[in-house]
Amino acid sequence: MREAEELAPGPRPTADRRPLRADARRNREQLMAAARDVFVELGPDAPLDEIARRAAVGIATLYRRFPDRESLMRAVILDVLVRVGHEARAAETEEPDPVAGLVRYMHRALDLRIAAVIPALLGQVTLDDDEMLRARDAAVRPVQAMIDRAHAEGTLRPEVTFGDIGLMIIRISRPLPGPFPRHVNESLGHRHLDLLVGGLVGVGARQLGGPSLSLDDLRTMSSEQTDEDALAEPPAN
Repeated sequence: MREAEELAPGPRPTADRRPLRADARRNREQLMAAARDVFVELGPDAPLDEIARRAAVGIATLYRRFPDRESLMRAVILDVLVRVGHEARAAETEEPDPVAGLVRYMHRALDLRIAAVIPALLGQVTLDDDEMLRARDAAVRPVQAMIDRAHAEGTLRPEVTFGDIGLMIIRISRPLPGPFPRHVNESLGHRHLDLLVGGLVGVGARQLGGPSLSLDDLRTMSSEQTDEDALAEPPAN
């Protein structure tokens, strides 16, 4: 059974969005980082007490900012989208070589664990409201721009799509089986990304197999999966 959130009667307020004091802002950042990691490791039903413990705050502090589990999960996804969008824009504007920008972006995406936390929370939070869509689009645009520029310059093999970049990050973000400490797991993710970069530029590479998925393809597949999940849910009593 989930924590006190399940027992609280009546409607729940949304998270407070007033400007935060420095200590409150620090607590929120710690909660975001801890929640991101705990949801990746333990799934969407992870104990909220564990998130508060890792963030070094009391459970009451967590509930003051996020009155229920869904609001916390939504905040985590939005936070990581905003952060990865910032990293994508920085890579696009600061790296003269678009391939170098893509590689920089992918390494930062691994650090932020966006490709691990969003799959872990799929189906738990609505991702198609206006605020989420704005954050998603802001994170996507600079990545697509780097891909287009690299294609135009001939430095990225022409078959590579946004889907290849995004799904590659998801695959590398998955924790390895076995007793790998987290820091080893993460270091290997960066190492394996560096090894795979050669496949992006295509020097001496063979023809790619498998489907070529565009951003629109990914969005269509995600929408279809959401519809299937809704149909599979048992009717409410």
